[in-house]
Amino acid sequence: MRILHTMLRVGDLERSLAFYTQVLGMRLLRRKDYPEGRFTLAFLGYADESEAAAIELTHNWDTSEYQLGNGFGHIALGVDDAAAFCQRVRELGGQVVRDAGPMKHGTTVIAFVRDPDGYLIELIEK
Repeated sequence: MRILHTMLRVGDLERSLAFYTQVLGMRLLRRKDYPEGRFTLAFLGYADESEAAAIELTHNWDTSEYQLGNGFGHIALGVDDAAAFCQRVRELGGQVVRDAGPMKHGTTVIAFVRDPDGYLIELIEK
């Protein structure tokens, strides 16, 4: 058994695809429109779905915005250099909400960025 994907609902699919591919460096693995249901699914990741978990972006055509619940925490990505990655995010117009530095009560270097829909992405330095 393994985790296949995590689904996020997004208000503007093209804006979110640009963030996940251009800012976070993921690949668009597959995308399909469902006209009868008025939604699109796009799967992104760093490797093929047969090898690693993916992010599923669900865009309901008639919904442009969602309220974030307080139960969801974040998606975590492993990076080589959290400070350098934060700089890249800023250069590409992304939002860094916590600069790279040691986590409270520990030594692991982490940072947080926010995607266009407000979801938090934690960067954990390897």
